[in-house]
Amino acid sequence: MDAQTTRGIVEAILYVAGEPVPLEDLAHALDMTRSEMEEVLSDLRDTCELEKRGLRLNRYGDGVQLSIRAEYAPYVERLLQPVQQQSLSQAAMETLSVIAYRQPVTKADIEKVRGVKCDYSVQSLLNKGLIQEQGRRETLGRPILYGTTDAFLRHFGIESLDQLPPQEEGPLEELGV
Repeated sequence: MDAQTTRGIVEAILYVAGEPVPLEDLAHALDMTRSEMEEVLSDLRDTCELEKRGLRLNRYGDGVQLSIRAEYAPYVERLLQPVQQQSLSQAAMETLSVIAYRQPVTKADIEKVRGVKCDYSVQSLLNKGLIQEQGRRETLGRPILYGTTDAFLRHFGIESLDQLPPQEEGPLEELGV
């Protein structure tokens, strides 16, 4: 199978899947190694960018997904007129920021930084799938540890936590969180 056909197959799989597909699953579906699939994905990403196609290839952790090119979104929205997505409240954004930069963290860690209770914000972020439980801290009471999800990466259009803006000196460092 030639490179163009392989790229086309991967593009078709990702288009139909809709959600991020684990790299290992893609490689397995095409009887390829992980490194061979990485090369195919790199070629597909470059092709989409070079040709300014309507779709672009995104990586979220170990998942791969197609999405529309950002500059074409207004035209798609004009046609589909989507229901406005409810934005995150200020409290939820603050809570999410603490979790993103300091994960895994407990509610007590978040409350120490924010200075207010965070039960509602944490539950809201869990319901939206932006955070998840990542185990329990080995201390008295074994509090739940929270961290971000791949949905968090997709929501903010980043591929990994390394792409978060640099953290400024502030209350997080002062509190040692």
